[in-house]
Amino acid sequence: MSGKNLNTERRKNVWIFVVCAIALIYLIQLFNIQILNPDYGIKGDGNAFLKRTRYPARGAIYDRNNKLMVSTQPSYDVMVTMREMRPDFDTVAFCKAVNISVERFKYRMAEIKNPKKNPGYSTYTPQTFITQLGNQEYGVLNEKLYQFSGFEIQNRTARKYTNPYAALLLGYVAEADKKDIEKDAYYQRGDYIGKTGVERSYENVLRGEKGVEILLRDSHGRIQGAYNNGQDDVESVPGKNITLSIDMDLQAYGEALMQNKLGTIIMIEPKTGEILCMVSSPTYDPADLVGRQFSENFARLATNPYKPLINRALNGTYPPGSTFKTTQGLTFLQEGIISPETAYSCYHGWPLGNGRPACHGHPSPLSLVQAVGMSCNAYFSWGLKAMLDNKKYGSVQAAMDKWRDYMVAQGFGYPLGVDVPGEKRGMIPNSSYYDKVYKGRWNAFTVISIAIGQGEVTLSPIQICNLAATIANRGYFYTPHAVKAIQDTVLDTLYTHPHYTGIDAKNYETIAAGMRWAVAGAGGTCHVANISDITVCGKTGTAQNSGKDHSIFMGFAPMDDPKAAVLVFVENGGFGATYAVPIGRLMLQKYLKGEIPPSDQALETRIKNSVILRNVIQKK
Repeated sequence: MSGKNLNTERRKNVWIFVVCAIALIYLIQLFNIQILNPDYGIKGDGNAFLKRTRYPARGAIYDRNNKLMVSTQPSYDVMVTMREMRPDFDTVAFCKAVNISVERFKYRMAEIKNPKKNPGYSTYTPQTFITQLGNQEYGVLNEKLYQFSGFEIQNRTARKYTNPYAALLLGYVAEADKKDIEKDAYYQRGDYIGKTGVERSYENVLRGEKGVEILLRDSHGRIQGAYNNGQDDVESVPGKNITLSIDMDLQAYGEALMQNKLGTIIMIEPKTGEILCMVSSPTYDPADLVGRQFSENFARLATNPYKPLINRALNGTYPPGSTFKTTQGLTFLQEGIISPETAYSCYHGWPLGNGRPACHGHPSPLSLVQAVGMSCNAYFSWGLKAMLDNKKYGSVQAAMDKWRDYMVAQGFGYPLGVDVPGEKRGMIPNSSYYDKVYKGRWNAFTVISIAIGQGEVTLSPIQICNLAATIANRGYFYTPHAVKAIQDTVLDTLYTHPHYTGIDAKNYETIAAGMRWAVAGAGGTCHVANISDITVCGKTGTAQNSGKDHSIFMGFAPMDDPKAAVLVFVENGGFGATYAVPIGRLMLQKYLKGEIPPSDQALETRIKNSVILRNVIQKK
């Protein structure tokens, strides 16, 4: 081949390469535009269609007696599509229509356009401008909506409460935040999600499924009607209804008793683990956290020094005080450290500890039933020392870890798995903990306070109530739960299978007898709980505190056919018999009898009118 022909061939190949390269670049760009980059698709669809989300009605919530607690009501969100706003948009008139300031309008528009605050923002898609518009505001805006290009009203629903109770148990619904959206593709900016309580733990059940309505636009973006006669629309599916195990009348009564006090009342049905009431005080009206006043009311509650947004039944951890002695007696019996007849002496305190822990005056020596009934500190100190010093364990560390195993088996040291979020685990120490704190040099005298529910031991109130339920059942418990049934759904087996502690039922009978002595026996610490026609078993507690001691009562009734276990915890209430026991008596009568007899109405009035902490901001 001649040189001339060779050069011609080379130029030809170069041109072929250039043409192929240009074609390849165009193909890649077309692929990027049509496939990889959704913005172009959005713009294209936006010119022809408006896809409007159909939001489902959130599931209703009922109490155990089928009384409606929470339902839904109409609510309206104001949406804006930026590219449809005309240059002559009347900002002042719009602000008057929705009752906001011009400054607020400008701030909200800037917030929507901020990609950091609003990821995925597009001028072609509707953005949430205002949420939960009230009926009156909706009516005003709807009449003038034609004047405000780019704005539309999205029908939504909001929560509606039939009464002002159980706010902390129910929880509240609020706008999904960035973490919610990243975690679950169901949510988009402006969607609502259960934030706390049952609303949070059963969100997937309550929320339902979204639908979509496809509307046809003309070349100017104006809505022309349904696309394809609505045949491609998808209906939303309402959320499922749930039935709580809560007795609303009992819940309301408990909240009335706890007015102007800090603390909690919990009642559980031992045979099922169903929570009958969960009172946390102070509390608030759940309706305060619905609608456009949400932010203002939330800020007020969040800055209240008595923390009404905290569910003390689950989120609080406290020394259990003398209620914990029941667990010690059970452990010592099961391990053969003592028998029911074992007697220990007490002289206003533990003799080996030079009177520490101290104890109140009572007969001495005592057997186990009497020690539980009279709440003897020395008895359980003797028992713990006997266990930790017992040579069958090989070392004090091994004995301590055996002790801890019993505590864990009884439901302490870890969350129980209650179906309401926020449960704290509390603290049950083991040998490693003490080895670290005391450099391996410790013995029974070092840790003796744990025998009476002090020292390093802390429990949540729900764990103490569960202890009462376990004793009532003589050795097993069901995971406490607030939801009794879910529409068209089988309840999780976590809440229907019993947990056995590994402690013999006969040992529980002994402790139950001690708790009965505490209520009805000579020298018992909670005689106020003695109801003539109900065999109540109880145990007081006075938990030490940096301020005034906490007042505790734990019990169940009736003794041989338990229908309710109760825990009353009054912060800074002093001795258990002062506040906690009377409240426990009233709560048991309210649930088991349905009313308070005339003989107890003076007691009821005294408790309701008692003020432990002044200036506590309660629900309205």
